[in-house]
Amino acid sequence: MEWPRWEGHGPLSFVASVNCAALPADSLDIPLPADGTLAFFYFDGQVDDGEALVLPDDPESRAGARVLYLPAGAPTTERAAPPELEPYPMVPLTAGVVATAPDPYHPLIEETFAHTGDADHPVYGDAFLEALWEAAGEGADHRIGGHADAVQNPVEAEVAHAVLGKGTSWDDPRLAEETRGWTLLAQFDSDDGAGMMWGDCGTLYWLIRPEDLAERRFDKAMFIWQCC
Repeated sequence: MEWPRWEGHGPLSFVASVNCAALPADSLDIPLPADGTLAFFYFDGQVDDGEALVLPDDPESRAGARVLYLPAGAPTTERAAPPELEPYPMVPLTAGVVATAPDPYHPLIEETFAHTGDADHPVYGDAFLEALWEAAGEGADHRIGGHADAVQNPVEAEVAHAVLGKGTSWDDPRLAEETRGWTLLAQFDSDDGAGMMWGDCGTLYWLIRPEDLAERRFDKAMFIWQCC
């Protein structure tokens, strides 16, 4: 296949690949394939000095992020990146099982603690937020499955808002329902070791509907990025 491109803009940078067979499938909360490889690509601004942005509420920009699934045994060939791109250095990673929590403003938290958006609720308090931050540990926070570690607002809510349309009110009851319909596929943090800096210490996120994941429709994944 051709190297992934955003038509009219240029080639996408290769961000990461995930060997599904090497993951602890029994510990994951998403039904990833038992084998094969997921490859993640993103238009990172190298070609145009960051002029074009990939945003969930801009449908025309969604071609700027891709997830490809390569089934086990599929014939592949190692290829050089397009000349317009400076490839990121290869950094081998291992996987560890960790507990994650939804963002305090995610509808799941509101339902669990029944606080209905009360700004004075303890889940918004410094002690609770600092405990979550400490639980995440130090270093780059790359994740497969689990809950996203949002830099700003819940990424699931921002994707849901984009799906419902720009004119959707943030108080629209459909938004909470749509938010619950998206789950984290992967997130890739800024990482000094890989020479990756997404904006100002930001993170890349790919989210997907569980039904699309079950059917291996990775082309339906939605991309969003956030930074400080």
